[in-house]
Amino acid sequence: MPQTVLITGTGRPYALGFNLVKRYLENGDRVFASVRRPSKALAELQNQYQGTLHILNMDIASTASVNAAAAECAKLTDSLDLVINNATTASADTMKELPDFDLDLVAPAVNVGAVGPIRVLKAFLPLLKKSAIGALVVNISSEAGSIGKCYRTFYLDYGTEKAALNMLTMTMHNYFRNDPSLNIICLHPGWMRTNPGNNEAPLVPYEHAETLRLLFEKKRHDKNGPVFITWTGEPYPW
Repeated sequence: MPQTVLITGTGRPYALGFNLVKRYLENGDRVFASVRRPSKALAELQNQYQGTLHILNMDIASTASVNAAAAECAKLTDSLDLVINNATTASADTMKELPDFDLDLVAPAVNVGAVGPIRVLKAFLPLLKKSAIGALVVNISSEAGSIGKCYRTFYLDYGTEKAALNMLTMTMHNYFRNDPSLNIICLHPGWMRTNPGNNEAPLVPYEHAETLRLLFEKKRHDKNGPVFITWTGEPYPW
């Protein structure tokens, strides 16, 4: 049965979000793809999938923007079966260490990368609760958010936002533990070729998006398994 899916952070054609959109459309699903700014590639894809691809303008750093996008979405569908919170951020200082890092950049990163996905969950919750198959929320995290595996001396913003996202995901997992209508997980998706010229990464986003699509279906109703997982479905250390 076709699903109705919301995916955030979908504007870049070489990145994960855009390729997840493509995979779900190719599977026959209806997709709401959110972007903070217009995307030519996404608009072109919409021309190929008129009626099944809807573009939402949404800034996950803004509660008002997320609420407005949820209201727009509710005019077009009665329910959502899957939300993939893929949108994230990193500052210009993300590769710098403490002496050169502007610490005022950490809080905005956390606002986008950690609080943003929970804004989306809260605003779209009425639609998720109406899923006929039981809804799943997937927060795209990173190994950079693992405190137990931390080895870097940089990523003060990015690592912090992903660690905070992991905590918020686990808290929401506890909150919805006894609710059969919704499950939530966070994912370390692996190292992908998400930037032009980044050919060292082993995973190709279009191919990898299908691996993830199939994994998410296995996790939809799994409330007893690990919450922070890798793309193989294995647990990753918090």
